[in-house]
Amino acid sequence: MERVGAARELVLGYVDALSAADEAMRAAIPSLERLADVLDLVRSRRIISRRGQAGTYSYTVHGAGCRFVGDNGTEVDVDFAPDGSEIFDLWRLRWYGLSLPEPLDVTDQDLRTAVRSLEPLLTEVRPGWFSVAG
Repeated sequence: MERVGAARELVLGYVDALSAADEAMRAAIPSLERLADVLDLVRSRRIISRRGQAGTYSYTVHGAGCRFVGDNGTEVDVDFAPDGSEIFDLWRLRWYGLSLPEPLDVTDQDLRTAVRSLEPLLTEVRPGWFSVAG
């Protein structure tokens, strides 16, 4: 149960770090209505570059999402669903844990259990992919 508790704290840390990256991007780009809009700003309007800096985060827009790296090296990678919601999978959660200043390596099973214990804060939007509710 201790491992699941550590995995649960990791998931909550990821959610907090994603929120902080979102705030940094909105502060850097006041016209940003939602984080997923960075894809459009890069692709269609080329208003921002694919890589850049937003507060204490560097960002890299990729495929269907964006990777943020905090000034302490912590990485938060997120994809965006067609409706613009922020989604993530167990791989992204594990990568976040391994990038922490004190790396935390947890199993997929512990992460799955942790994510399920955090319902209704998190919802499974498709098999293996999760989103923060609300």
